[in-house]
Amino acid sequence: MTTFADLGLMPGLLSAVRDAEYETPTPIQEQAIPIALTGTDVLACAQTGTGKTAAFLLPLLQRLSQSDRKGVRALVLTPTRELAAQIAESARVYGKHSRLRSAVVFGGVSLGAQIAQLRRGVDLLIATPGRLLDHLERGTVSLSGVNILVLDEADRMFDMGFLPDVRRILRLIPKERQTLLFSATMPKEVEHLAHETLKSPTTITIGRKTTPVESVRQVLYAVESEQKRDLLSHLLAHGHMRQVLVFTRTKIRADRLTKHLAQCGRRVAALHGGKSQGARTEALNSFRNGGVDVLIATDLAARGLDVDGISHVVNFDVPNTPEDYVHRIGRTARASATGDAISLVSSDEVSFVREIERVIGGVIPCQVVKGFEPGADTLRRFERTETSRSARMASGAIRRFTPRGRGLRRSA
Repeated sequence: MTTFADLGLMPGLLSAVRDAEYETPTPIQEQAIPIALTGTDVLACAQTGTGKTAAFLLPLLQRLSQSDRKGVRALVLTPTRELAAQIAESARVYGKHSRLRSAVVFGGVSLGAQIAQLRRGVDLLIATPGRLLDHLERGTVSLSGVNILVLDEADRMFDMGFLPDVRRILRLIPKERQTLLFSATMPKEVEHLAHETLKSPTTITIGRKTTPVESVRQVLYAVESEQKRDLLSHLLAHGHMRQVLVFTRTKIRADRLTKHLAQCGRRVAALHGGKSQGARTEALNSFRNGGVDVLIATDLAARGLDVDGISHVVNFDVPNTPEDYVHRIGRTARASATGDAISLVSSDEVSFVREIERVIGGVIPCQVVKGFEPGADTLRRFERTETSRSARMASGAIRRFTPRGRGLRRSA
């Protein structure tokens, strides 16, 4: 069995890894760390929840520690505030036995404190593209000394429209550098960016490009759209769902669902782009420390959220792209744990489910909860090309279930 010591990490990093109670490297860490330590460019595609952050931070911190140069020497670009903050915290944990200084800059907060920190000197800068451009335009940071660049969640940066900003930033970084590009999926636009940016990279692929981790148990619930709120309340009350992340399509739906669940007595909070940074941080911290056990989020959190112990991810609204589905459900079953992904599917979302199944290469089991059975017209929409869902229900392939214990069992 490979250990972190086998990967060539220095004693200080190994001590930090032990303190963080990491026992063995994940496949992406085992493959990426030794290569990145040599200074080679890396193009890595791995599912969410597989340990990509440590895979690039540990070799980055080691290479920085081996140089006496000053100023910003390493830059990590990432799409969301939450992910930037979490990478910064990981850098603090892994680098606690070094003298390296890191800083994180993202929007939604005052520039003043960030400027003050940058002026005190920084070795590693973690940033979202828009806020980094703000600092570059103000002259409060220079990237002329960067010799290690990490593009994290590159596909999400494309989804969020950040690639033009990323390309502007790339023009301000020395061409002689090491570049590490990490992504959960590899759409053509990201492949083009990799071709433009990396030099003779080593390519690492963990799993298929758009496949959920195997330890996530997936299930669909066929339900009428207007019954979704009550079905979710029912599942939360009876399904032993300990720490639940619920995704909605819009901020308004997130707020309305949060209000509904609060009225039902749930400890619930909302997390979306309409909240101030302070409110978002408070909601996330409350979710982490158990102050709330249900967090309602938009896709803002699909990539940036890294919370241990999420038992269930619920797609209150089915995402309209398979990639977003994979990213969402990857919030559970992290670090080799197991988890459950539940999708509440109304008739107008069946086409999204078909595309998700086509891309992930498998059929997601479909169930109906007693008391929340959809009408015959809705069930007909669940027909598949090869076998209708109504026929599958008649044959027992789609069964009526009621929550009981951790899983879901056939009702009498």
